[in-house]
Amino acid sequence: MKRRIALFLALVMVLGILFSACGAAGPATSAAPASVKPAESALATPAPKQPVTLKFTYWGSPIEKDAVVKTMANFQKKYPYITVDAQHIPADYETKITTMVAGNTAPDIAYLGEGLAFPWAEEGKIYNILEFLDKDTELKKESFLSNIWYDWAPGKSIGTNTAVEAFAIFYNKELTEKAGVTVPITADTAWTWEQFVEAAQKLTIDGNGKNALDSAFDSKNIKQYGVQFGTWWAGWLWAVYSNGGDYLNADGTEFTLTKPEAVEAIQKMSDLINKYHVCPSPIQSKALPAPTVSLQSKQVAMSIDGQWCLLDLGAADFKFGVGVLPKLKTSITLVLGSPTVIFKSTKYPEEAWLLYKWLANPESSIDLQAGGLWMPLLKDWYTKPELISKWAENNAAHPDGYKDAIMKQTMTNGVPGPSYTIKNFAKIDAIVGAALEQVWLGEKTAKEALDGIADKVKPELKGRYGK
Repeated sequence: MKRRIALFLALVMVLGILFSACGAAGPATSAAPASVKPAESALATPAPKQPVTLKFTYWGSPIEKDAVVKTMANFQKKYPYITVDAQHIPADYETKITTMVAGNTAPDIAYLGEGLAFPWAEEGKIYNILEFLDKDTELKKESFLSNIWYDWAPGKSIGTNTAVEAFAIFYNKELTEKAGVTVPITADTAWTWEQFVEAAQKLTIDGNGKNALDSAFDSKNIKQYGVQFGTWWAGWLWAVYSNGGDYLNADGTEFTLTKPEAVEAIQKMSDLINKYHVCPSPIQSKALPAPTVSLQSKQVAMSIDGQWCLLDLGAADFKFGVGVLPKLKTSITLVLGSPTVIFKSTKYPEEAWLLYKWLANPESSIDLQAGGLWMPLLKDWYTKPELISKWAENNAAHPDGYKDAIMKQTMTNGVPGPSYTIKNFAKIDAIVGAALEQVWLGEKTAKEALDGIADKVKPELKGRYGK
């Protein structure tokens, strides 16, 4: 009996050990896969992003609106968790966006004129774009053209142009060929002022078929003007820069349009109208159609204008060409535009930056680049043949000579306009513009008009941004 009891107890102990081992092994074996599977799943399928809606406001023509709608759709395909509420404001833009900001309903990202952008940046309403660029692994400040930045203080920038624009000569090729005029396309071969005036005289024709070089030319019966320019600041300031002048001095404390270099350049522009009779006056211009139509209808042979006019010229049915601006001392072009900004009030700065980068990429708006309305922001699109071919070649908006006359000139000799740096520019320019109307009408010389407003301008001088 004792032996049976001993055997029974031994058997119980062996079974206990076996069950204990199985019990210990069971959970350990099943727990390992359970702990691995969630980790593997997390690597394969990231947690879904929370839905984000960005409000984006912009201006522009119906063509620009269509392009923006298209690029927003493509953006949302790449970032399906982001919805863009794109609001097109074709008129009274500044008033409407000012109302939004005052009512705490500012957009996340927006086109914005410099007159509002700079003060709002100083008030802390707009992001310093350099904060995003410093952290970005794909894009750096050096990726952009250097002459398109809106810096409100050292190390602080609203950002760049929405797109690049520059000035050049646009002309009707049939008229220039008939007159034996060849418009230069490179900085090295740019017309001197005297050569430019002579070309404009050859292209100015009266009702009797005589040009402005003919002693019998009738300046009161002009059928075709040799050249036309707009009398707003961009239409004449390029000549001041070319002559070594400037709007204000380096720190924005002195009105320098009264200096000899500036006065001479403005007077030369006035002489095109009032001395040589090769350009319509402001009153005569009102009787003409838009500059691009004037070129097509042969009422004007050459137009000094911004490169955005290529959008209309490319769609028109006539042969046109482009050339560099004439030079007084140096060959330059005037660069201008308005910035795109990110508002500090956005709840989604990272997503707003993604949209900002998307808009800055020429590939995203290639229809506007190839169509002639815009030029790219990024340097590579001016230097790499495979990128240049996507927008500046083999299309109606970019004729032979464009790459030299506008694209290269913008990158190498592009001078930023005054609105990039001058504080209170709108008020100052209103005073200047009113005074120069008398110059364009031949009622005063440039010196008389500019000297006459120097005291009015002085109280409005507030310096320059970026200092």
